[in-house]
Amino acid sequence: MGTPELPIPGGLALRPFRGVRFAVEDPAKVTSPPYDLISDADVEVLLDSHPNNVVRLILPCPPSADSSNTTNAAASQPSPGRYADARETLRAWLESGVLVADAQPALYVYEQSGPGVLQRGLIGDVALADPAQRVILPHEDVMPGPIADRLALMSTTQANLEPIFLLYDGSGGTATGLVDEVATTRRPLVTAHTEDGLTHRLWAITDESEIAAVNADLHPRQALIADGHHRYATYRVLQRQERATREAPAAGPWDFGLALLVDSGAYPPDLKAIHRVIPGLPLAEATAKAKGAWRVQDYETLSDGLAALQEAAEPAFLLADAHSAHLLTNPDPVQLARAMPADHSDRWNTLNTSILTEFILPLVWGMHDSDQDVRIVHHDAQAATDLATRTGGTAVLLNPLAVEDVLTVAAAGERVPRKSTSFGPKPRTGLLLRTFAID
Repeated sequence: MGTPELPIPGGLALRPFRGVRFAVEDPAKVTSPPYDLISDADVEVLLDSHPNNVVRLILPCPPSADSSNTTNAAASQPSPGRYADARETLRAWLESGVLVADAQPALYVYEQSGPGVLQRGLIGDVALADPAQRVILPHEDVMPGPIADRLALMSTTQANLEPIFLLYDGSGGTATGLVDEVATTRRPLVTAHTEDGLTHRLWAITDESEIAAVNADLHPRQALIADGHHRYATYRVLQRQERATREAPAAGPWDFGLALLVDSGAYPPDLKAIHRVIPGLPLAEATAKAKGAWRVQDYETLSDGLAALQEAAEPAFLLADAHSAHLLTNPDPVQLARAMPADHSDRWNTLNTSILTEFILPLVWGMHDSDQDVRIVHHDAQAATDLATRTGGTAVLLNPLAVEDVLTVAAAGERVPRKSTSFGPKPRTGLLLRTFAID
């Protein structure tokens, strides 16, 4: 049977759905960070906080990666039993009342607040659009392993267990105005205080006229995928898979995906760096090889090296382990120009992650960017250097990309290398789930 033609959304659309929420005394204790930010140690802490923590659904088996803040190894190692466990756990929690579906379909206002943090947006079912339509813009490359993992989880559980994170320019429109009005005048459904110092609140918008007004405002706009590229790619693979198994091409819940949509004009995002660790590449060897193409400055402490990295002109990288740090700056212009691909824009070719992927990894160190050879560490430079030391390797510390650069690259139809950006604050997993049977 051939795959039926996929529906083509006319624009950005956010459909209401019946949210599934935990019916527990303290909702914070059943939540977690996004799946790809959870380490071995984090899993144990989350399970200790509550036996029904959502980590049992999104990572039904403890990951086998090093206990650091690295991309989860389980995401590239699908195991059928894991996903069946998640399906049965989800079913049991729904039947026992641990999870309860809201009575009416709604769009949900979601607020995160704390010291120096305030972000509000809308959670709903976003209509899935092909990137070629320029409605939902990816900006980052994806890898097949995490897609295979999330596809197996979503198809087995028939659920979206955590929202992707989308940014759009709301220009002070109707949707943004309603979000702020709801958050400042109405009683929330949920209030949760998480260990990171943030307060999370949810409200439901069920009025049909308000939902229609939101979608009229959203329709002509574009959204950027800030976080969840692998999950959005998985949404589209699952959509094709589900429609291919059905006789009639009628619209179904798989034609939508759970998403948080935030007006970046009203609530500018925080963009943090994602560091790399190269296990088995000793720092001395990495530094020696870099000297053939880069100016290298040595620092005795990580803090001194990080201070220099922050002030350095791009491109710049700090190579480090627990014992020393070495700043790479001023690359040989001839070698750099020869390494960067001619079929990419000048803006793309100046990004630090592009230079790392196209120049340093393959030409300076003789390797390619892959899940097996390059470990990912979000935000935490100390965690990266600790991991490098434990694995006899080198931490590659980067400055965060500029939001303007990311937006420009995405608007031109290009994608930055994988794991180039970490937009925040990210939505908390477990506050709101979506199942296809209830949706």
